[in-house]
Amino acid sequence: MINCRQLPKYLTLVFLSGVLGAELAISQVLAQTSVQSSVSKGVTFTCNDSEATIKGKNGPKVTVGLTTIYIGYQQVSSANKDPRIVRFDNGVKKWCRSDYETTNDDGTGYGLLWDGGNVLYGVFSSTGSQTGNDFRRFATNGWLPSYGSGGGAKVAVLARINPTSGNVDYATFLSARKPTDGKTNSLVVTNLLWNGTNLIVKADSWSYPRRSDRNSMTCSGSSPFKYIAAFTGDLKKVNSASAVNCK
Repeated sequence: MINCRQLPKYLTLVFLSGVLGAELAISQVLAQTSVQSSVSKGVTFTCNDSEATIKGKNGPKVTVGLTTIYIGYQQVSSANKDPRIVRFDNGVKKWCRSDYETTNDDGTGYGLLWDGGNVLYGVFSSTGSQTGNDFRRFATNGWLPSYGSGGGAKVAVLARINPTSGNVDYATFLSARKPTDGKTNSLVVTNLLWNGTNLIVKADSWSYPRRSDRNSMTCSGSSPFKYIAAFTGDLKKVNSASAVNCK
């Protein structure tokens, strides 16, 4: 019999979690060490705000060494938010991006993951009112290239971002889909993990989360359903997807 006390911490987690949970167990260990992840309610700021002002909002951020990256939104009208993301190096603003999405879509940045190197991901919301300069231009080759049909339901957008410039390299939408009418349904990301190859996304999904082939799952019980998907680093493919009480 193997004595778990004799195993290193990360191997103990893998052993106890079983085959299906091994990848997530390793990811969780990595997320607690070299990888910084923060997903929470989005806060408002502008590209003209100081770091002290943005930091005081207590929104999602990742800090490695003397560098901190913040994500949130700016209220550009009474009924519209646009996402914002900014990087400070030792208190000096290196870049701030306000051009990812400038449509009537009610977009908010609410999550980040960074390994301190070139792996940086952002999480944004979308409500479907995209009519021009929006995340679709980054998601052309993504797992889901657009919001889909319908509108109003809040879904997620995942973006891989160049930490040096703030440019978006890849993106994908992430949503649920009602099989009865094909309309998009809500999904909110709750956590991000990185295992060195895959981006592991945990989310709350409303009815009919998607399988890895993009088709809708069938679920029993009431929403939201705890959902997890493993994306390739370029966000073009989902290697696995599952949800509690769904198949």
